[in-house]
Amino acid sequence: MQTYAYGYPRLGEHREFKRAVEGYWQRKLGKAELQQSIHQLEQQRLAAYKRFVDSHPVGEMTLYDHLLDLAIALGVYPIDPEDYDAYFELARGAEALPMTKWFNTNYHYLVSHLSEQTEFRLHWNKPLEAYRQEPSGYPYLVGPYTFLRLSRGLEPEQLPRLLEKLTPVYVQILHSLREAGAAAVHVDEPALAMDVPESDVQAIRSAYQALAQAAPVLLFTYYDSMDVLPALYDLPLFGFGLDLIHGKRNLETLAQHGFPREKVLVAGVVDGRNVWKTDLHAAAERVRRLQEQTGATVWVANAAPLMHLPVTVEREEQLDPALRERIAFARERLQELHLLKTLLTEGETDAARAWNRYAHDTTHWFLPAVQQRVAALTPSDFERELPYSERYPLQRERLQLPLFPTTTIGSFPQTAEVRQMRQAYRTGKISAQEYEQYIQRQIRELVQLQEEIGLDVLVHGEFERTDMVEFFAEKMEGIAFTQHGWLLSYGTRVYRPPIIYGDVARSQPMTLREITYAQSQTQKPVKGMLTGPVTIIAWSYVREDIPIEQVAYQIALALNDEVRDLERAGIPIVQIDEPAYRERAPLKRADWDAYFHWAAQAFKLAAHASPQTQVHTHMCYSDFGA
Repeated sequence: MQTYAYGYPRLGEHREFKRAVEGYWQRKLGKAELQQSIHQLEQQRLAAYKRFVDSHPVGEMTLYDHLLDLAIALGVYPIDPEDYDAYFELARGAEALPMTKWFNTNYHYLVSHLSEQTEFRLHWNKPLEAYRQEPSGYPYLVGPYTFLRLSRGLEPEQLPRLLEKLTPVYVQILHSLREAGAAAVHVDEPALAMDVPESDVQAIRSAYQALAQAAPVLLFTYYDSMDVLPALYDLPLFGFGLDLIHGKRNLETLAQHGFPREKVLVAGVVDGRNVWKTDLHAAAERVRRLQEQTGATVWVANAAPLMHLPVTVEREEQLDPALRERIAFARERLQELHLLKTLLTEGETDAARAWNRYAHDTTHWFLPAVQQRVAALTPSDFERELPYSERYPLQRERLQLPLFPTTTIGSFPQTAEVRQMRQAYRTGKISAQEYEQYIQRQIRELVQLQEEIGLDVLVHGEFERTDMVEFFAEKMEGIAFTQHGWLLSYGTRVYRPPIIYGDVARSQPMTLREITYAQSQTQKPVKGMLTGPVTIIAWSYVREDIPIEQVAYQIALALNDEVRDLERAGIPIVQIDEPAYRERAPLKRADWDAYFHWAAQAFKLAAHASPQTQVHTHMCYSDFGA
């Protein structure tokens, strides 16, 4: 029995990655100093792996994005990887590569543009460089199918041909790693957890037939099930890494089709995307069943990259003790793998028993009144009182807007001054009254600017909000915030996901003060601005003891209470933003109907307003035609 872990956060416990890279951008650090900082971070990551698990990848570190690194390595953007200014120009310059969401997560990657004429060559052997520096692990590489599938510019029927052209470059990389002594190569292919067209399967088989002959390949998928798994069984691969948390259909595949005894099954039984502690005994039982079912060598691992978790719970001293003892971040996931191996090989231990033994009660997490509201919902709660054809003339009469009215999405820049004033308020350097007066001045000036420009529907600018999810989550019961639970969203941009741990309710108005103040400064309509239930869920860690649609409906009811307050205050338009509506969708179309049903219902529940109130929404970040 071996343990394996991958994707450990590069951000650092104290956000050292962010400070180092931004220090270089600001010319506070030179190239050598940046390299030294990144090297130290990498040593910390490797030390965490080595402390708790038997095996791990090497070469996961990047200065900005691992897909950008791969595009450079493959000659798509043949810059000198040692020219950091050119590198960051591709990442964030005037003509930077476009950015989009990494599968259905809140991480973003930089998108390469390819065509059928694109030629690939080995421009930078980053995996070999990393392995030579640290030959203790398996060299890390994003697979060719995922790289092509996540690029733009290709028609679906062109992908097999591009995969054929790309394969020799991967063979060259893997061969060099084998020559350097690598026992196996960790290849990430999360795109194999998407819907894979039948026309792609043979091309994938041909590519991995060649790759497996160049070096032993550990092929990892995650975020969902790998439905093409049986079609790859006969390839000479070293093993497969499978997500058995968010890809539960993988268990059905293994039960139905078995697993090749000569290969390693890396069983992802520890969650890499959510924070709730692993039930060690249940996970151990699942692993034992897999061993009996398959007769193969089974390793235990995280089910998805640990980059979706903060570094450690250890510093979270202000969390509810009942919550703190029930969650695990990246370092604790490594600890779980160690405990799980001990449980499987040595039997019950005090440490394993203690891991899932909790000292604090959670009764206060549950609100009967909220549960009763959800249980009492009827179909009419999800529909407006009048159809659009009857609402529209009422709204036109009320708003008196021109034929083509103008407005903005809503949020205006969070300037350095705004951030400084917020920090001064939070640290007690200015009073609540002084901070409120400052925010009102910002709102007043913005309303005046919008009127001077000639916009028709105005916004208040959201100067009081740190983050569109954090702002609302902080004002709702049943949602907690960490002090140090930072994640990378893209580049060096970080955020702290809330933890939805209990029943959600609004204890008091959340936006009324700022919106009504803005409306008092103008005769034009001002929009109320809310973040929708799906986006709050998508950018949070979510409780797992009730169905996710129940969580969505609880949040939607809290938001609808806010809508009703805005209506009573005379606000004629409410915008409910859902930028994560599409990104949160499952990877496989077969699962879309169930998701879009509850997602749409939650939005309609939140937006249940009087006929005279106009509801707007804003959706972005994703390909809505896909």
